[in-house]
Amino acid sequence: MQQAQFANSFPSIKDAAPASVSALRPALFARYGALSELRHDYPLVLVDEGQGATLLRPLSRIIDDILKAAAAPGADGEAMRQQVLKLEARIRRAVNGGRAGRLSALWRTAAAEMVKESGEAPFGPLDSNLDAARRHLDLDGEVIGCNAETPARVVTHAWKARQDAKARRFRKRVESLILRLSDILKSDHMKSHEAHGAEALASAMGRDVDGSIDFDALSGVLERARPEDRLPEDRVKRIRHALEALRCQPFFGPGRASQSCPKRPEPYNYTFTSVSDALNAHRARLPDVLEFTKAMTVAELEVDNKYRPELHDPVFARFDESDLTAEQMDLLPSALICLRDGVTVSAEIARAYEALACGLPITVLIQVDDLLGPTAPEPPRNSFGAGTTRLASMAMGLNNAFVFQAASAHLFRMCRALRRGMDYDGPALFCIYSGATPSVRGVAPYVLSAAATEARVFPNFTYDPAAGADLASRFDLSVNPQCEADWPEHVLDYEDREGQGCRERIAFSFADFAICDARYQRFCHAVPQDGWTPAMMPTAEHLAEPDEGNAIESSYVLGIDPENRLFRVVVDAKIVEAALRCNDAWRRLLELAGVNNSHALRLLAAERKAREAAERKAEAEPEPALAPEPAPAVAEAPPVAAEPADEGAADGVPWIETARCTTCNECTQVNSAMFRYNENMQAYIADPDAGTYRQLVEAAEGCQVSIIHPGQPRNPDEPNLAELIERAAPFA
Repeated sequence: MQQAQFANSFPSIKDAAPASVSALRPALFARYGALSELRHDYPLVLVDEGQGATLLRPLSRIIDDILKAAAAPGADGEAMRQQVLKLEARIRRAVNGGRAGRLSALWRTAAAEMVKESGEAPFGPLDSNLDAARRHLDLDGEVIGCNAETPARVVTHAWKARQDAKARRFRKRVESLILRLSDILKSDHMKSHEAHGAEALASAMGRDVDGSIDFDALSGVLERARPEDRLPEDRVKRIRHALEALRCQPFFGPGRASQSCPKRPEPYNYTFTSVSDALNAHRARLPDVLEFTKAMTVAELEVDNKYRPELHDPVFARFDESDLTAEQMDLLPSALICLRDGVTVSAEIARAYEALACGLPITVLIQVDDLLGPTAPEPPRNSFGAGTTRLASMAMGLNNAFVFQAASAHLFRMCRALRRGMDYDGPALFCIYSGATPSVRGVAPYVLSAAATEARVFPNFTYDPAAGADLASRFDLSVNPQCEADWPEHVLDYEDREGQGCRERIAFSFADFAICDARYQRFCHAVPQDGWTPAMMPTAEHLAEPDEGNAIESSYVLGIDPENRLFRVVVDAKIVEAALRCNDAWRRLLELAGVNNSHALRLLAAERKAREAAERKAEAEPEPALAPEPAPAVAEAPPVAAEPADEGAADGVPWIETARCTTCNECTQVNSAMFRYNENMQAYIADPDAGTYRQLVEAAEGCQVSIIHPGQPRNPDEPNLAELIERAAPFA
């Protein structure tokens, strides 16, 4: 939710009858009423492999890069900037409307439509500006919107990129072995009688028109000079067997040296929609894996002339799956299993955990469309119900699997983690919420998926066993808004009855998210301003003090109707109890991330008590006799106070160009303790030590006007500093 720029649409308090709860939305959604007109992380381009280091790139950032390169600074480039931004808006509306295609094709179509509608002739000013901008388009790929198909398309794209890289490495290694083995056999054949026969010589030298060459005599001469050191028959047989296995492997398509296999099967398919099918395929293909692995190992020994039959024959005779190494398995494709909560039977999702625990080379996607589940306690046959929000957390207990959880709205921001998961040498689980919940009507999937993260219903996190030996290195919860708070807070601008502008800071909690769902709207009702009483309490405050008052009478969130009128939406105990469970789960994740760790807090409390007891004891003891005071020293002149340095002038100190701040809330949503607003609602860095260097860099990357300068890391032990310093370089 924090990626989109705000729309100029403010709620207002007006006299009105109570609205139908089914038409209400959280008040903070007023900013995103016309999402297709706002620049945000969608449409998303699935960048073709080999066109840069990134897998994903938002259309808005591609356009920004093009304008930086193509448009002249100042007023001279303003016409081009406005035209290209209109082109971007047209593509965004087309993709949101269901149009599919590659970026280059969508660009050409939108440009042609704009030129036609303008009435200009081809190659006119508009056409020329758009064409000049297009020449700076240095990448291409499929363009997707945020919808029910997004998680599967993004993960499949990342998985294919990984498999393509594997295929290149595989072919380079296998093709080299094929050529070298072929050379060994060819060299041995050249020593054979067949290679020196008259017929072979005539075929090799071409047609003898005048009959001047006696090939029989030449064969006899060569036969007498033919070397006798032929390869042993068992070695020739062994090399031919390995060569056939390498040429006819069924894992990847053929390469240049392996196209001559007449019985080559079609390459195996490695994408599945069922764990059972994937496991059955793994078992069925295991003999081929063993055969290929033995052949490749034999080939590597043979080309180096290191194969010793008396030593290696017994080893390969008893070679089985227990002898396969991680390096050998990593050379082969890994399976992608796409599961969908609500469609895939729950037993399949449970089997996925069994497969992950076994360490099989699989990548599992669990797409979640419904987070809250039905109001009945028993989940349906094809869903984990409300337990879907805990699937990734459960997988962390396996310890050996890479775990990735994110909402669709944040996939670009977690692109690096997505690639790390694909590159991980072991099983990986990707759990992604699409935002396409059938029981939520009138809310774009992008907004709803972002709201799920804001409301702590579906936090973003990763667990990477390869990142280090301790939990602090492995678990990352930083890609969440205002991590240190129970519920993120945002500024709500609205008009009162007199039309005067008002501003209020409100929290976005589980209850705000729940009122979007039609199944849960029967547990709340809207109250216009006439019915507001002092006994009512915001739900976030009520959750902090759950024993205060009756929930159905006092707990509320702010909502708006289709006309943007502001209401208090009172929620009952069922939603409050669910919110408490959600908050408890969030706090457990915070503890895993080292925030408000209960063990550390307990030790601190004990240390504080011990220190206070020592101070009381020291106060109770009589003071020792004082020694005579020494003669007073000559007072030195106090040092002259130095002039305060300009903001950002000190080396390595993070700073913000506060005067240019547009109050977009990007930085405060990253860490509201580190970034705060002054009296003019412009951001400054209140405490650079209140967060991590990663949060400084991410805030700089997300800033719409690029005014945040991260400086240098303050904690030299923070992980991945080299990468973060490189990302911070453009904002120095």
